[in-house]
Amino acid sequence: MMRVRAGAERTARIMAAALVALAIAPAAGADRQKDPGLREVIAAAIKSTSCFEDKYDDVVWYALMQPRVEMRLRAQPADLRLGDDLGKASERILRSVHCESSKHAMLRDRPQLVLAVIDVESAFDPFAVSSAGAVGLMQVMPFWPTELGLSRKDLIDVELNIRMGTSILAYYLEREKGNYTRALGRYNGSLGRREYPDLVLRRLDSRWRR
Repeated sequence: MMRVRAGAERTARIMAAALVALAIAPAAGADRQKDPGLREVIAAAIKSTSCFEDKYDDVVWYALMQPRVEMRLRAQPADLRLGDDLGKASERILRSVHCESSKHAMLRDRPQLVLAVIDVESAFDPFAVSSAGAVGLMQVMPFWPTELGLSRKDLIDVELNIRMGTSILAYYLEREKGNYTRALGRYNGSLGRREYPDLVLRRLDSRWRR
């Protein structure tokens, strides 16, 4: 009982700190996740069905990716982890990444790209808040809650953050006709510069390829 209470108190402290960071975060840059077409895409994603099916539909992929995600989670300070059970935490992330990717033609066979983006953007810290105010695993920009009638704390939710992030990434991939470099540049707000796309693609090759 004491362990459960301590875990709940720890989670509450983490969420409170993250919400404070959200409240004081600066406004998003004008060139990041500001494409007019994204509003409709993300609104549709929020209304889509949950990704928690009863049976995991790609056991081999899961078996390959789980230890890699667990390693990234284990590298975080204990207070930032998604609970004490790394197996359950990694499964939660992987189910969402695999299912949400499968909803988009441009990501259907590329869930590892989503994992590489998460790795670079947040190092798998769901409470991460960037200097630009981007939030969560996929660093979704903080103006979306206002745009779509959500609470800012919703951006910390693992499944919702992945759902929104994959929708944004898929939108940019479609817009750029599958060009990873340009799509990732748009996602990061650095179109025309190679640093961020190259970092994600190197991470994809070094950590997330089968």
